[in-house]
Amino acid sequence: MLALVDCNSCYASCEQIFRPDLRGRPVVVLSNNDSFVVARSREAKALGIAELVPFFRIEHLLRKHHVAIFSSNYALYGDISHRVMTTLRQFSPEVEVYSIDEMFLDLAGLQRDWLSYGREIKRTLWRHVRMPVGVGIAPSKTLAKLANRAAKKIPKCDGVCALDTPKKWQWMQQRTPVDKVWGIASRLAKRLAAFNIYTAYDLATANTKVVRRQISVNIERTIEELNGVACMPLEEQPPAKKQIYCTRSFGEKLTELPPMLQAITLYASRAAEKLRAQQCLATTIHVFIQTSPYDSNPLSRSTTAQLPYPTDDSRLIVELAKRCLEYLFTPNVRYLKAGIGLVELVPRANLQCDMFEVGQSVRTGALMQTLDRANLRYGRGTLFLGAEGIHKKWRMRQAFSSPAYTTRWGDLPKIAS
Repeated sequence: MLALVDCNSCYASCEQIFRPDLRGRPVVVLSNNDSFVVARSREAKALGIAELVPFFRIEHLLRKHHVAIFSSNYALYGDISHRVMTTLRQFSPEVEVYSIDEMFLDLAGLQRDWLSYGREIKRTLWRHVRMPVGVGIAPSKTLAKLANRAAKKIPKCDGVCALDTPKKWQWMQQRTPVDKVWGIASRLAKRLAAFNIYTAYDLATANTKVVRRQISVNIERTIEELNGVACMPLEEQPPAKKQIYCTRSFGEKLTELPPMLQAITLYASRAAEKLRAQQCLATTIHVFIQTSPYDSNPLSRSTTAQLPYPTDDSRLIVELAKRCLEYLFTPNVRYLKAGIGLVELVPRANLQCDMFEVGQSVRTGALMQTLDRANLRYGRGTLFLGAEGIHKKWRMRQAFSSPAYTTRWGDLPKIAS
């Protein structure tokens, strides 16, 4: 058996943990630059606030209903997510962190009443972290996703659903549209409609060979999963990314090169940090800049450049990124966004250099390791390249940002005596 634990309205719930006065009140969290609504509490959803709606269009509605508004606080969300995942590990030694707010647990070998076990998981997370979650338990990942959806959608489930028998999961499948099945998007659902497949049950009972021949081999795996056959093993160690991108919109449109060079330095440094974390080296970078797509004459330019040798050296990556940006920059254009991608990555352990090739030195690796350790211990931005600048007016807007309660000493909650 597998369990899927999913945080309810994760970002909004994180904001409520240190603000108990907000529990029961509508809460929304905005995207970078306070542009769109990316998370809503249950009360905000009840007001009809849609996901990914532009903030400026509904600000009047939010003010009218006294909705608590927050900018994205990724430091807080990441730390709360880590605490959730750490707490969940006491329920299973084999786990897969699927996303920042979802985790699969392998329950093989346990002889438990699954509903009771799911409720115990739910209560423990609330007691230890104050995070509300939904728990779905089933024999396969796809069914666990289906059970988790039922746990959240069906009030009688009260946040926990166990589809542990064919009778239970078939009942649920008959009431689930096929485009709500994990891995079945709307476009694929339209193709399945040609085979009179409209519900999850229709898919589970379809002729596997016919559907596979007309669509793909992946659909066969989904059908097996819907019938309780586990075809997707847990990935305890997520695979390394093949590309690493860091992109941001500026807090204000930029027309001058110096602040854009500061921004690309920061983005390149962050990308290099992620590169080192997954023990890889980059051989090529991709840099782009663009104006707002809503401008009368939108502009987007990009270029790629080859690094002199496979590296994870922030200094080398930044230097090449800056040269690319200087090449792309056009004066008197109001740029809104820039980004850098590290592509054609190679695992550090598998790198082989010939005797004529100049590679990255051992001292460079030690320096980058020291940089990362300092920033991990004392907080991101403790050490940084001077080219990032000190006063960053181009930083993204975060007018409604909450304190970093768990990652910054100065933001620790204070209890009045």
